[in-house]
Parts: sequence; C-alpha cells; structure tokens
Amino acid sequence: MGNEIEDVPDISAEWYREVTAFALHTPAWVRDAAEIATDAVPAILLAFLVFGWWRARRQDDRRMALALLAPVAVVTAYLASEGVKSVLRLRRPCWDMTDVVTVAHCPPYGDWSLPSNHATFAAAAAVALVALWRGAAVVAPVLALLEAFSRVFVGVHYPHDVAAGLLFGALIAPLVLLALRSPATALVAAMRRRPALAAVLTTARPPVPPRGR
Repeated sequence: MGNEIEDVPDISAEWYREVTAFALHTPAWVRDAAEIATDAVPAILLAFLVFGWWRARRQDDRRMALALLAPVAVVTAYLASEGVKSVLRLRRPCWDMTDVVTVAHCPPYGDWSLPSNHATFAAAAAVALVALWRGAAVVAPVLALLEAFSRVFVGVHYPHDVAAGLLFGALIAPLVLLALRSPATALVAAMRRRPALAAVLTTARPPVPPRGR
C-alpha cells in the first residue's frame, strides 16, 4: 500500500505496515517479549558498560579512560538525537496511520519520531562497548540492531527513524571517544595517584609472593 503521509518515504511507510502486520500474527508471548525488550535492551547495554568499567579497574589508564568516557559518549549522542527531534518535529507513524494496530501504546503527541532515541542510545552504547572491550563486538551490534527492529515491530517508529538513530549513535559516540581519549587518559593517570579515588579507578592486586631461593 502506498504512503499517504506527507514527508515520509513510501518504502518506509510500506515496511512499517508490513512489520506491524507481521507482529500481529506472532504469538502473544512474542509480542509481550518485544514490548519488554524494546525498553530492556538499553538497560542491558548500560549494564555491560558498568561491567566494562569494572574490568577496566584492572587495566591501564587508557582503558579506564574509555570506560569513563563510554557513558559520556552515549549521553552526548542521546541528547543530540533529542535536539534533532525537537527541531524536525516529525510525526510518529501511529499518530497518522490510525488503521494500523500496534503492539505498544503510541507515544503522546510531542514525543517526535526522527531519529529514534532508543536506536541512537543502543548504537552509541554498542560502539562504546566495542571500543572498550573487543569481545563485545560479537554481542553489542546485534543488541543495537535488535533494539532498532523492536521499535518498528512494536509500532512506534518508521524504519527510517531507527536507521537514522543507528547512524546518529554510531557516528557521534566514536567522535566523542576520539576527541576526549587523550585528556581523559592523562586525567585518569593523575587521579589514580590519589588514594581517595583508587577504589573507583583501580583494584588492589594480590601481593606477589617472594621467589624461592
């Protein structure tokens, strides 16, 4: 079916209808799980960032700097996304396509559509995690893509909203990390020399036993 909504790409509106129609034909437990996951995935990514900080306490100054910068990069991307949304003020699909039944309740008027904040957050967190912990490259991008898809699946975003969010987060997060990495590393090195901050930035290592003679 073609798009009747002004300023929305026809293909995005068509995909939105197809995905939401597919969602309604999935089992109830799948729909319930998707509605929970769409808000839970960002929390999971945040938990991974906390774990990354915990691991960095045993690692060098650069790694700890990245661990501390990771949430800064995510928040910066999120705030930039929210700013763009407030300027563009593009409508949600569920406001206009009243014939479409959605899994999730439609957000209230004023909570604009593009870019998707959830997708931006997820992409930025995934980039930060991979920069901090190479092993996260197996999981973090998958979680970001799952989050983006879930926003369309539950009916609150067009596909181009989440694509823009993914791109936004994936571009802003590494820029923040690269711009602040060097000064943050120097700051961490200085802070680790202060006993009051040692428990936050490092962890005590067990004493090395003396070598036998």
